[in-house]
Amino acid sequence: MDYAIANAVQDFFDFAPSSTSAGPGPLEVVLAMCMSFVLQLLIGALYKSTYKGTRYSQDYVHTTIIIGTVTTILIMVVNGNGAVAFGMFAAFSMIRFRRNLGQSRDLAFVFFAMATGMGVGAREYPLTLATTVIVTLAIYLISKKDAFAPKRASHQLRIRVNNDIDYSIAFEKIFEEHTAAIELISVESVQAGMMSELRYGLILKDRVKISDFMEKIQIACGNNRAILTSTQRDLDS
Repeated sequence: MDYAIANAVQDFFDFAPSSTSAGPGPLEVVLAMCMSFVLQLLIGALYKSTYKGTRYSQDYVHTTIIIGTVTTILIMVVNGNGAVAFGMFAAFSMIRFRRNLGQSRDLAFVFFAMATGMGVGAREYPLTLATTVIVTLAIYLISKKDAFAPKRASHQLRIRVNNDIDYSIAFEKIFEEHTAAIELISVESVQAGMMSELRYGLILKDRVKISDFMEKIQIACGNNRAILTSTQRDLDS
């Protein structure tokens, strides 16, 4: 019995699908599902170990594992059957992914899980195993080395001022003293046209305390609304 299972596993990895090959047998389907599930667990562990932020979601990791594993089933079902493939395409076109992704990289992990599931479902076992391991190592190294990180943190500043304030002059000295780079992104009329909301992109100088900077901004804008956010906020909101 053990010898038969060993041969089945060997045949599983040696299998080279072709257009004339028969559909997968029950044992191959079980092994493919197990392989896909293990690879999805690897991707989930990678996501957790490289996550940077404040909104880590266990539910999201479970979802990617389920998506990748189910994709394997779907690809195996539609393999060589155009009618079934068309029917599934029509059914799944009505499904929407309802969750708001916390970070841009979350979408990449969904595609990673789906691509792995598709590879296993297409019965490209050695290729899928090799590419999954290589991509996993690449993502892990890039994350742990903090590659492509900016030299200084960048922020966005939103200020509301009365219309009688000349904002081109009111904040000039503060910006010169505290920022290494500043850019006016937008000016918007708010409060029924009684106030203006300014949005700046800026990089603070080294050793500048945010509390001191915001205190001076608050005074300059007449104690109106002033909000400073990191540019990473859109990834964690």
